Amino acid sequence: MSNLSQSPACRNALYQDVTDRIVHELEQGRVPWVQPWNAAGCALGMPRSAATRRAYSGVNVLILWDAVIRRGYVTQEWLTFRQALSLGGHVNKGERGTTICYADRFIPKAERERAATDGDEPSAVPFLKRFTVFNIEQCEGLPPHVATAPAVPAADDRFPAAQALIIATGAVIREAGGEAYYHRSEDFIRLPPRTSFISPEDYYCTALHELGHWSAHASRLNRDLQHRFGSSAYAREELIAELTSAFLCAHLGITPQVRHADYLANWLNLLKDDPRAIFHAASQASKASDFLLAFQTAGEAEIPTAETAE
Repeated sequence: MSNLSQSPACRNALYQDVTDRIVHELEQGRVPWVQPWNAAGCALGMPRSAATRRAYSGVNVLILWDAVIRRGYVTQEWLTFRQALSLGGHVNKGERGTTICYADRFIPKAERERAATDGDEPSAVPFLKRFTVFNIEQCEGLPPHVATAPAVPAADDRFPAAQALIIATGAVIREAGGEAYYHRSEDFIRLPPRTSFISPEDYYCTALHELGHWSAHASRLNRDLQHRFGSSAYAREELIAELTSAFLCAHLGITPQVRHADYLANWLNLLKDDPRAIFHAASQASKASDFLLAFQTAGEAEIPTAETAE
């Protein structure tokens, strides 16, 4: 396992590299998780592995969305060099890949032996590993089932799916007034009347943002919501909810909106102060979006609790 573990300097460099890219976008007035999809060559959606069919999560979603927009790809399917070969294809000569990362923890053999001797729990060591993926447009010779882009759902099917998800969660939503917020102590969401929103997309992006906060309740994912307005902890939670909304919108085919542009300066300060903040926020947003999407199949499987979602 030693080859997976990187030195603290290498891990910190990766955190800093990704954070610097996102900070640069924010400083240019571009929000990386609200991309100009109407000008992009591909349909809105979540990036996924063309080999395993699993969607990417966490900060890798932001990295791969950025690559799709900047390079004009028409699909969001990705492969490593070896995966392309294993499928009978290959990466075209001269193609530059996109660097993403994998974070996890492992227990070294020596630590397992020490814990067994001392009779206590072994301590896991975190690691962060870089690896390179290529869009399937950068490859040749792939089988048809991989090289064919997935069909985009019809527009008429998108918003009912979002509405069905909101209803399935069972969240208490009260439409009144001119503010949108989640009331932590009474566990309900307040939204302005639908007619006051500029567009249906705007309404659903807002509702999904507040559902991101709703998922943090102690009976759900149990994130700490007792933050003073304007604090860095408050900015972190707003960033998690904003990313949760963006990830859910991508799943549901709704163009993400910038719901809280007034937090931009706070997010910039947060990311500049802590290079790991975007990794943490994106990871928590992936957990929240997965938790909420599980309500789509509530009749087929048990809804995850705070314990099973980890």
